[in-house]
Amino acid sequence: MTKSRRVMAVIVAALLIIAMILPGLVVKAEAAEEKETGETGRVTTKVTIESKDNKTLQYKPGESQKWTLVITNKTGQKLSNLSVSPDMGGENADAWPFKTDYQKYEQKIDTLENGDHKEISFDFLQRDDAGTRRYAIPFSVYTGDNDEPIATHKLYVNTTEKPQADNSQNQGDAGNGGGSGSGSADGGAMTASVGNDEPAVYSGGGSGSSGSSSDGSVPRVIVTGFDTNPAEVHAGSDFTLTIHLKNTSKKTKVQNMLFELEAPTEGTDEQTSAPAFLPTSGSNSIYLDGIKADGTADISITLNAKADLLQKPYSINLSMKYEDSQATQIDSSSSISIPVKQDARFEFSEFEISPQTIEVGGEANVMCSLYNLGRIKLYNAKARFEGNGIKKQEIFIGNVEAGATGSIDAMLEGEKVTNGNSKITMTLSYEDESGNISETTKDFELEVTEAVDDSDMYMNTDGDVDAGSSGFPVVPVVVVIVIIAGVVAAVVFVKKKKKKQMLNEEEELLDELDRSSEDEREQP
Repeated sequence: MTKSRRVMAVIVAALLIIAMILPGLVVKAEAAEEKETGETGRVTTKVTIESKDNKTLQYKPGESQKWTLVITNKTGQKLSNLSVSPDMGGENADAWPFKTDYQKYEQKIDTLENGDHKEISFDFLQRDDAGTRRYAIPFSVYTGDNDEPIATHKLYVNTTEKPQADNSQNQGDAGNGGGSGSGSADGGAMTASVGNDEPAVYSGGGSGSSGSSSDGSVPRVIVTGFDTNPAEVHAGSDFTLTIHLKNTSKKTKVQNMLFELEAPTEGTDEQTSAPAFLPTSGSNSIYLDGIKADGTADISITLNAKADLLQKPYSINLSMKYEDSQATQIDSSSSISIPVKQDARFEFSEFEISPQTIEVGGEANVMCSLYNLGRIKLYNAKARFEGNGIKKQEIFIGNVEAGATGSIDAMLEGEKVTNGNSKITMTLSYEDESGNISETTKDFELEVTEAVDDSDMYMNTDGDVDAGSSGFPVVPVVVVIVIIAGVVAAVVFVKKKKKKQMLNEEEELLDELDRSSEDEREQP
C-alpha cells in the first residue's frame, strides 16, 4: 500500500471515530447544562416563579394554608394561555408533604404582558407524617397544551412534626441516649431552618441527642420586633436597623450566635439590579455571644436603601446559627418587612402673569406648570394664592402621576391698592398614599392700582356728576352745542350785515351815476 493510501485510511478512520463519539458528547453537555440549572425540562430564566415576598411558609399538621406565587414574564413578548402546577412527587410520595385532594393541582393565567407579573395561589394541607423538615417543591409553567414546561423553579416549604401523644417517654429516651429525641428515626440530622437556601441542619452533639438539649427540648430564638433610625426609611438614605431577639427556652442558654441578613434583589436591568438594602460596612453578618435562658437581646446593622426603590414594604430574611448548652448547632431563620418611602420631587415653571398691573376690581391671569420628577404620585394637589392687595384664591389641580405634568391656571382679583409691586405667595398642597398632607410655596409680584373713573372730569356746581341715565355727561354737551350755535349765528349776522352794506353802496353809486347823466343833458 502506498504512503498516500495509508494517510487516507487514517483520515477516514478518524472521521468514523469522531462521528461515533460526537453524539455522546452532545448528550453529556446537555445533561451537564440541565444539572447546572437544577431543573428539568425546557427551562428558561426569562419566566420566573417566586414565593410572594420571598417567604418560605411553615406548615403544621392538619392546618390548611394558602401558598401564593408570583409569576413574572421577562421574555420580551406577551404570553398567553399559561398554566402553573407543582410536581407532586410522582413515584416518590415522600417528596410531597401535602394531602392530595386532586389528581393535579393547576392554576391558569390567560395573558401575561412582557415585564408584568401575576399572583396565583394554592391551598395545601400538610400530611400528618410529613415530619419536621424542609421540602423542595418544583413548580412549572406551561403554555397551551404543551407537555414540556417553559420554566421550572424549585421553591422550599417547611413542615412541622405532629406532636406525640406521650412526650415524657421520648424525653426520657433522649436523656438516656436512646437516639429518638425530636429528630429523625436514624438519629441523624433534623432540619429546622426557614429560608430558600440549602436546608440548614443541626446534628446531635451526644449519643443520639439529635440536636436536643439535655432536657429534650430545642431552644428557639425568635424575632419579637425591630426598630429603624430614623423611623421612616427613605430611598437613597442610610438607616440603622435594630432587631429584637428572644430565647424562648426557659432552661437552656444559646451561644456563639451568627446572624446574616439577605434583602431581595430589585431592578429589571441586569446592569442595575442589586439588593434593596446594602450594609454600609460591606458585611451582612452580625455576631452575638449569646442569650441567657428566657432572655432577650438586640442586634444592629447600618444599611443603605437603594435610591430607585418603589414606595412599598421590602422583606429581609434573617438566618440564625447558634449553639445550645451542649454545643449542638441549630439553624433557623425569620423575616422582617421594612416600609420604604420615596421623597416627592417636583418643580414649577416660570409664572406667566397677564397683566403685571391691575386696578382694584380688575383681574390678572397667572399660569405655570407643575412637573412631577419623583417616583410617587401626588394626590389631591391644590394651589392657594394669598397676598396683600388680592382676594384669596384656591384652585384644584387633582392627581399628578410620577413623570407627568399638572397645569395651574388662576384668575386673581385686585382688592386694594398696593404701594408698588407686592409679594403674592402660591402654596401647593398634596397628599401621599397614606393621606399625609405636605405643602411648598413659590412667590411672585403683582401691583394693584387705584381704579380710574373718567366721569370725574365733568362735575356740576354741587360737585356731583351731571349725567343721564346711561352715565353720559349731558350738561357739558349742551354747553358746547350752545356755544357752537352762538358762533354760527354771529357769523350769519355778520355776513348779512356786510351784504346789506354792499347793497346800500351799490344803490348810492347808481343814484350818483343817474344824477351825473341828468346834469349832462341839461347843459347846452
